[in-house]
Amino acid sequence: MSANAPITMSVLSARDYKSDYKPVWCPGCGDFGVLNALTKALAALKLAPEQVALIAGIGCSSRIAAYTRVYGFHGVHGRVLPLATGLAVARPDLTVLAAGGDGDGFSIGGNHFIHACRRNANLTYLVMDNAVYGMTKGQASPTTECDWTGSELTPEGPHQAPFKPLEIALAAGAPFIARAFANDPNGLARLICEAIEFPGFAMIQILSPCITYRPEQMGYKKRVHEDFQPTDRLDQAWQALVADDGFTTGLLWRAERPAYRPHAADGDPASLINSFRVE
Repeated sequence: MSANAPITMSVLSARDYKSDYKPVWCPGCGDFGVLNALTKALAALKLAPEQVALIAGIGCSSRIAAYTRVYGFHGVHGRVLPLATGLAVARPDLTVLAAGGDGDGFSIGGNHFIHACRRNANLTYLVMDNAVYGMTKGQASPTTECDWTGSELTPEGPHQAPFKPLEIALAAGAPFIARAFANDPNGLARLICEAIEFPGFAMIQILSPCITYRPEQMGYKKRVHEDFQPTDRLDQAWQALVADDGFTTGLLWRAERPAYRPHAADGDPASLINSFRVE
């Protein structure tokens, strides 16, 4: 049996969802915590590995597909969401997951991200955000702070406003938006469970420290605080984001609306428009 071939057992533990391939992430990388959280969530939901598909992009974080025993597909840079959306629509019987990093998802994949939010196919998108291009030697990424001077490639800082994933997701119409911390695998596992069970597009921004190019991020543990309170009111969600310091975790927004299914009438257009209306 190959190292990441599906297995079927009567009782599954988190370990059963991990492949025999050893992660090549740097020791201390936050992505280890994401892998642990994901496998815990799959075990908690008692999903058979052959019922799960994990679509990955390009970058350090996207290697995660090879480290699991579920069906996986390693796509090209920035195209994880079109691939995952197509699979979710064509195979609604599968649990479809998409995984990537901030560069993959918000730079070359930024336009796909916006339209995946509004399209609302039934899938879960895990974005491991370390605010740097870790695989290609530490360039500033879309979410890098404008005054970060920790890279020889941008010694004076990128001088560009960082991309705001949660704000963009909310404006684009994503019905499930959350943020988590990679070094809290139990809390992240609970969020992943909720995201998978949500009937639509669920996005989790995961603060995942890069110990090699952003060693200062190891201090995130003292800065994260779980203060988001889930709401389905746009005014409350925007107020929470205005007050956000970038380290608030938890479920921010959950709004029930029909998931995208082509050639099917999933409710009238008026009800869809009303789901975005500020009360």
